[in-house]
Order: sequence, then structure tokens, then C-alpha cells
Amino acid sequence: MNRLLFGDNLKWLRDEKLFPDASIDLVYLDPPFNSNVDYNVLFREASGQASQAQFHAFTDTWNWADAADTYNEFIDTCQNVQVIELMRALHSFLKSSPMMAYLAMMAPRLQELRRILKPTGSLYLHCDPTASHYLKLLMDAVFGVEHFRNEVVWKRKAGRGETNRAAVRFGVSADTILFYARSKDAFFSRQYRESNPDYVNSKFTHVDENGRRYRRDNLTSPSHRPNLVYSYKGHAPPSKGWAVSLERMKQMDAEGRLYFPSDKNRRIQRKRFLDELPGETVDSLWDDIPPINSQARERLGY
Repeated sequence: MNRLLFGDNLKWLRDEKLFPDASIDLVYLDPPFNSNVDYNVLFREASGQASQAQFHAFTDTWNWADAADTYNEFIDTCQNVQVIELMRALHSFLKSSPMMAYLAMMAPRLQELRRILKPTGSLYLHCDPTASHYLKLLMDAVFGVEHFRNEVVWKRKAGRGETNRAAVRFGVSADTILFYARSKDAFFSRQYRESNPDYVNSKFTHVDENGRRYRRDNLTSPSHRPNLVYSYKGHAPPSKGWAVSLERMKQMDAEGRLYFPSDKNRRIQRKRFLDELPGETVDSLWDDIPPINSQARERLGY
């Protein structure tokens, strides 16, 4: 059953009856960005029209006077020596700045989120360039450097306001998503998106006797393998050998997965069929998500 919890998430995270150790599969965290902006929660009527009713959600401004007690309590109670050492080092560098106050707020929450994640779980933290470098250091300490998986760049809009003659930097068009695993056993499902038509049209230029589009690919071993050096149907092997064994070569041949040049001096190539392509692998650059327009129902004002 879905449940929505209101209020300071640290209070809920510390409720071990509600959140026992190793009980959560996935965390997506979209914390304040230290942007020095006040955010309101906007309501809509049943018709979908914006309502006049709203209430203040949070102030994304942090000061050390409010955070000092949180920092000291965390240093006194945290069991992770690496996190304590990092927080002390950051405090030495950042002093009593708003950024240090922000990190003092984030540290205990990240520590609790690590506690509640299952060994197969993972966490995605959405942030922006204001604090992403500090948050990555903090997450390295909390989760372990070895459990860092990706720094995803999400292009969320076209850069604006930085292109006039007075601009001093490039337009900011992207946010960052830091992806950490709870352990080496964390589950990950590879994601695909639709292949770029230009890529398909430029690479899959051949059609076999069954009407299947394919591209030709290298079948040479990347390193010398004596057991893969053999001739096949009159074609001499590459100097490093083929990429597959003789048994596998015969199987691919029977399945129609090999291209044989008429010139015996040229190499056999592998056929890669378009209809077997799951799509382009989603990588760490996300640039195919359209921005939320001004009239979208998703636009809530924060």
C-alpha cells in the first residue's frame, strides 16, 4: 500500500518500526538544492485549474545557527568513522557557511537511508551543480567509494539567461543524479531507448535473403588466442585469431549469422540483425526527456 508521510523525513527515517534495517529496495531523493528560494506547495481544483490555496513547504536557505546542534549531535552519535572525518574536514574548509549547514542537514539523512536499504537496493540523489561535488564526497563516505555507480547528467531544459553580451558562463541546462549501490549485490536492470533512426539508416545497410536488415561487424579477436587461429571455408584467420571458437563459428554459419566475402583474402564478418537490437543502451547522459511546459499538470511550482 502506498503511504505518504508528512513532515521532516529524518523523524520518520529514525522510526525503526516503520523503517527497519535493510527494508527498502529503492530510494529516489530530491532534496533541497541550497538554492536560497522559498518553495510553496500549490494545489489544483478537481477541474485541474490552479487553486488560490497554497501553503509554505520549505525555505531552501540554510544557516549555521540552525544547523550547529544537528552537526554536533551527528558527530557525537555517528558510528561511521569515515563520515565523521569527512564532516570535520568539510567544516574546517567551509567554516560556518550556508553550504556547511546544508551538508549538516544532509549527512544524518543519508546515513539513515543507507541503514534502511537492502543489500540489493540502490539510491538515486537528484541535485544541481551548487552542491553536487560536496554531496558526492559525502555519499562516498556514507556508502563507500566502491559502491558509486554513476553520475547521471540530466538535460532538463535549454540553457537560458547566459547568452547575452554580459554572460560570464555557459547556460545551465542540466542537473545531476548521483547513483549509489548499497552493496556489490545491488540489483540493476539495463535500460534501453528507441534507436536513433539516423544510426539505423547509416549502419544497417544490408538485407539478407529473408528480408532482415543487418550490419556487418568485425569477427577478429581483440588479443592473440592460439586456439582461435584456424581457417574456415577457405578464409585464413586474422593474425590474432577469430573472436569465436570453431564450434561457435559453425553454429553461427548454420544460423545465417556470417557474411562470406567472395574474395578469400578478405575476412569473414558477423551479421548483426536490426530486429534483434533491443534499442540504444541508456547511458549516463539523459537528454531525451522533454521539459515540463508551463501548462503541464505536472508543474507544481517546486
